[in-house]
Amino acid sequence: MTSPPSRSRSPRRPRTGLRAALGSVAAGGLLLTGLTTVTPPTAGADDRPLPAGRKLTSYVVKPGDTATGLAVRFHAWTAELISHNHLGPSATLRVGERIAIPVVRSAVRKDRQHRKAHRAKRRAVHEKPHRKAHRKHATPRRHHGNPSRATVRRTIVATARRHGVDPQLALAVSWQEAGWQMHHVSHAHAIGAMQVLPTTGTWMSLYAGRPLKLRNTRDNVLAGVLLLDVLDDLTRSTRHQVAAYYQGLGAVREHGLYDDTKRYVRNVRAIQHRLERGLPPA
Repeated sequence: MTSPPSRSRSPRRPRTGLRAALGSVAAGGLLLTGLTTVTPPTAGADDRPLPAGRKLTSYVVKPGDTATGLAVRFHAWTAELISHNHLGPSATLRVGERIAIPVVRSAVRKDRQHRKAHRAKRRAVHEKPHRKAHRKHATPRRHHGNPSRATVRRTIVATARRHGVDPQLALAVSWQEAGWQMHHVSHAHAIGAMQVLPTTGTWMSLYAGRPLKLRNTRDNVLAGVLLLDVLDDLTRSTRHQVAAYYQGLGAVREHGLYDDTKRYVRNVRAIQHRLERGLPPA
């Protein structure tokens, strides 16, 4: 997931519920994941009592894991995870080490409730009267390999409309990220037209209701669109929504927009406005 002058934002539809913060870069965010039964070495844990409402979950550190990313995935506070496992100021994790993650029970319940509400919203969108009329524009099913930019564009537009996301914004993000092309993989292992990180793909699979294969065009686009939808709930403006897609929601909240993030947002918004006027993206 790559994550991510201010313009006024168009009116937003009312939303309810709390959504998890971004993938491996959002601080203090929340996301469920599978547990492991392996028993490698265990990190020293803090014996001091945790705040009420916590449940310790055992986890074996894997390559690429960070304290912040694990806090996001397991619905824990980063500071509590670091303190409880004596990770120190640098929050260093060692691959193969077992740690104890203090999961916030109330956050898990809220996330489950929100995902249920999100699925209900998706069903309501699908049942709108225009659905049958839209079917004739449906994207072809076979999107493996390296589809054309026209195919990627149609897929983004159709997917964004189904999920209540501004199609021009989704197109602008994809053009800035990968030029509407699926073959791109970044140095950070972000994949495809929407440049989605594998951890973000796992997260968005919960909202999709099925595993998403990020090298498949439809699934890649769906992951990116769902992420934009989640960020729309968690940010106060389109500027911050786009910034969080690139920089990560936790980093945006903690540090504000980095200089390269500001340039990214300006580029995306400029592309979006060109597309809205019927012009090519570049």
